[in-house]
Amino acid sequence: MGVRGVGILGGAFDPPHVGHVALAEEAIRHFRLERLLVRVVADPGHKDVETAPQVRLFLAELAFAPLEEAEVALDPHGRTVDSLEALGLDDPLFLVGADEFAAFPTWKEPERVLELARIGVATRPGTDHAALDAALGRLSRPDRVELFPIEPRDVSSSRVRARAAAGEPLDGLVPLSVAAEIERLGLYRGS
Repeated sequence: MGVRGVGILGGAFDPPHVGHVALAEEAIRHFRLERLLVRVVADPGHKDVETAPQVRLFLAELAFAPLEEAEVALDPHGRTVDSLEALGLDDPLFLVGADEFAAFPTWKEPERVLELARIGVATRPGTDHAALDAALGRLSRPDRVELFPIEPRDVSSSRVRARAAAGEPLDGLVPLSVAAEIERLGLYRGS
């Protein structure tokens, strides 16, 4: 498999954690990506966010700074299809976790998403392959989807927010630079 060009990793990143960074690293390695566009969704259409877009952008810039392929930017579009249309890239690879992909058929215009981008689905031990197969079975172009394995990380943004709210350490859950800024800015204290 030669160089596959550009990958896209979108999300709320509220906050970005070590699982996001590990997924990015593994995707860059597995797909030999030259660039990874990390898109911080300003106003996600599918979930509530606690932190302002500029703060999440700053945290994501810190989290992904060690990855020279990563380019972090704010994404004004709440839906993947709209973001991909606006980017206008030549067959990029859009990265998602297996749990997100299981819901892919319910996304806005999933078939158009598949026309605009290939999908790289990160799977880890314990992934519900029946749910993935069901999602793939509902698509006209399952050949546009590629699964790739990642090491499991017991972390989620909601868990990070809960620990920060409780004043507990975030060691091992977020990059050190992100933990320092969460502390300095007093983020998620009111969660």
